[in-house]
Amino acid sequence: MIAVIFGSSTMNTEFAAQRVVRAFGSDTADLHDVKTISSSLIERRRSMVFITSTWGAGDLQDDWEAFFPQLQQMDLTGKIFALVGLGDQENYPDSFCDSIALLNQCILQQGGIVVGETSTEGYNFKHSRAARDHTFVGLVLDEDNQADLTDTRIRDWVSTVRPLLS
Repeated sequence: MIAVIFGSSTMNTEFAAQRVVRAFGSDTADLHDVKTISSSLIERRRSMVFITSTWGAGDLQDDWEAFFPQLQQMDLTGKIFALVGLGDQENYPDSFCDSIALLNQCILQQGGIVVGETSTEGYNFKHSRAARDHTFVGLVLDEDNQADLTDTRIRDWVSTVRPLLS
C-alpha cells in the first residue's frame, strides 16, 4: 500500500492529495495527514507520496515544517518516494514549488529513492529549486492559475509512477 502523506493549510493540498489517492485507487493508496502521523508510518511503508505546498519564499507548509526534523533523523534506505508540490507560479515566480526540493534533498540524504520527475514545460516561472535541467523533482500543480490542468497532470503522473511505487 502506498502512503499518500499531505500537509494542508488552505485545503488545496488536501484536495489534491485526495485526487492522487483516487487516481491510484483506494486498493493501492491510502491518505494520511502529516500533522497526525508518527514516524512509524514511514518506517513501516516501502512506498510513499509526499504532498506539500510552498509558503512564503520557498518554505514548507507548517505541518511539514513541524514534521521535518523527524524526517531528517530517519533511515529511508530502500524506501521509494514520489513528490507532489503545489505552488503559485504567477505570484511566486522566484520560488515556485521550492518546498518539494527541501523534501527531495532530505529523502536523498537519508538514503531514500525519489521517482516521478515531470517536465517544466507548460509552466511560467522564473526560478524553482525543484527544477533541474527542465525537469521538476516531482509533480507540480498550480491550483491558483492552472487548476484546469490538475486532473490530467495527476492522471498522467500516476500512470508513470504507479509501477515504480508498487
